[in-house]
Amino acid sequence: MDKANSKSIDLTHQDKDKNSLIQGGIVVLIIAITPFLYYLYKDFPSDSQVWNNFLFNIETAYPSIYHLAWYITTKSIPLLLLLIWFFTCKHWWHWIILVPIAMYSFQLWGIINESFKMDEVELIYILPLMMILIPSVYVIRAKLFAKIRDNDLTNFEEELSQKRSIWHQIKDLFR
Repeated sequence: MDKANSKSIDLTHQDKDKNSLIQGGIVVLIIAITPFLYYLYKDFPSDSQVWNNFLFNIETAYPSIYHLAWYITTKSIPLLLLLIWFFTCKHWWHWIILVPIAMYSFQLWGIINESFKMDEVELIYILPLMMILIPSVYVIRAKLFAKIRDNDLTNFEEELSQKRSIWHQIKDLFR
């Protein structure tokens, strides 16, 4: 019975390894073709605001379809790479990657909605996210380092309650 159990465990482990290799291969392929995806905008018409083909019709307020495609690729390719990085990162700080992901998402949304103020207002929308994420990531960092150093949080709380100058606080962030 032990041999049967060990064989089934080995088979499931091999299946997981095979699935992991396939998923990793897909991620590597996506990353490898991003330069080609980025330059896809060059295949769009550069002299017209309307693009008709047998599948769909696109009309834009931008100077041309070429410009629209360029705007979309310059925002969607970094967004794609950031999403891959976020979902494959195993570090404790990977949550902070949500800030640039949100920024590129808002910019892409502005392009799709043809809002010509796309790089001006996303900071207003990202600010609440940053106000939550940045302190949360810093607290996670503090708790992890406290556990690594084998300290309890009383030392951390004592440091927070001490009055310090702004310059001293900035120096403490980078130690």
